[in-house]
Amino acid sequence: MGHGLFFGIVGKDKAPLVAERLMSPEMFSGWGVRTLASNMGAYNPASYHNGSVWPHDNAIIQAGLLRYGFIAEAQRISTALFEAAEYSEGRLPELFCGFSREHFDEPAPYPTSCSPQAWAATTPIQLVKSLMGYHADVALGGLWMDPVLPESYGNLHITNAPMADGRITIDISGSTASVRGLPKGMVFHRETRPWAADLVEQAIRHGKY
Repeated sequence: MGHGLFFGIVGKDKAPLVAERLMSPEMFSGWGVRTLASNMGAYNPASYHNGSVWPHDNAIIQAGLLRYGFIAEAQRISTALFEAAEYSEGRLPELFCGFSREHFDEPAPYPTSCSPQAWAATTPIQLVKSLMGYHADVALGGLWMDPVLPESYGNLHITNAPMADGRITIDISGSTASVRGLPKGMVFHRETRPWAADLVEQAIRHGKY
């Protein structure tokens, strides 16, 4: 259901119910959102798909929660996954068991989980990107950022990030972002990026497309 938030297909009137369910004790293990709620008949925390926690799925859920404005919930998932990574030398595995954090002091490894694993490896990057509110569209000449990093994360400093035909430096402190080295023709917008369809329509009106 978190994927539904990510793609924006959940009605605004139903989104709070989805967010509440995702973060319920039955779905959220304390390390991440399970693939199946613990009160479902088929639930098994040591099952591949029926109760385990998949980091990449949680990154999608986190982005979906942010899309609908559930910032605290998204921050909670992000922090849980970063804390889980500390128990696997900083490398998130393909999945881990869905046992509750209340009962286990660390994530229980899934016996045949792949590590390294490509989409698990991208999870921390996606989590941070979403918290940055980072959206770049070189064709439309815009870079948007609306950061919501938790205070406990401290400041974020990124150098040598590719942008068009150049490299940029990004600094974020709390909800304030700054960019240096933006290539000519690119405009930095300190706000949430509008819908892509709206941006294209604006570009057409101004003769950019």
